[in-house]
Amino acid sequence: MTFPFRNAVLTGACGGLGQALARALIARGAAIALVGLNRPVLDELATLAPERCSVYTPDVADAIAMLACAKDWTQRHGVPDLLIANAGVAGGFDTAQADDLVVMRRMLEINLLGVATTFQPHLAAMRTSGRGALVGVASIAGWRGMPGNGAYCASKGGLIRYLESLRAELRGTGLSVHTVSPGYLRTTLTAGNRFAMPGLMEPDDAAHTLLAGVARGCTHIVLPRRIGWLSRALSLLPAAWHDHLLLKQPRKPRVGEAGATAIPGLPAQHDTSSS
Repeated sequence: MTFPFRNAVLTGACGGLGQALARALIARGAAIALVGLNRPVLDELATLAPERCSVYTPDVADAIAMLACAKDWTQRHGVPDLLIANAGVAGGFDTAQADDLVVMRRMLEINLLGVATTFQPHLAAMRTSGRGALVGVASIAGWRGMPGNGAYCASKGGLIRYLESLRAELRGTGLSVHTVSPGYLRTTLTAGNRFAMPGLMEPDDAAHTLLAGVARGCTHIVLPRRIGWLSRALSLLPAAWHDHLLLKQPRKPRVGEAGATAIPGLPAQHDTSSS
């Protein structure tokens, strides 16, 4: 099957899935805007096809900065036909801890608002062109809340509903909207997890499956598919049983705890990111 996309914008291009997607898109001949915070990683990816790549390092939640990136990219390479909003952060959350409210706000900014700020600057031009795909990377965690993971589950659950709304709004325009729900991928976001991760998937395999699904027009893509079946099976249990099972599992580390992943843009006392 011929890959139908030639001009892509990819956020979160520094992470495990993001780098895998970037390499796959470059290998398929697409021009690609590499958006992320780790400039050296992005620059290294851009060397794979310097004539087709541009590097941008905005805060994805900053609408003005994202608009500036979109204008620059369009001037260089034209209107994109593939937007992949992949930027995301994860971390444990405890409502009883006042400091965690700041973490929740930042997680919602990146994981939810950041998808809208990725799509918005390109949407009018893409509607005029009458073709293109908008891809939001959500999570299986958005299907049901999990103890100690409320902020992340809320951000991804909200994203799933946002993408559903956008899909309905764009019907008949020639644009498609795709919701991606990964389970567990072998990336820095899962490296600190202290619980079982069934169906753990390699980023390169996930990237291939994601792009193939979008190319086929799949509106819902689960990575890997079997983790979706497991999640749906568990959802059939009474809520009390389901909660009891989850309460037995170790929780994802909160910011500042051993094994926690960095969340860029937090106030100084919270920020553990070097990017």
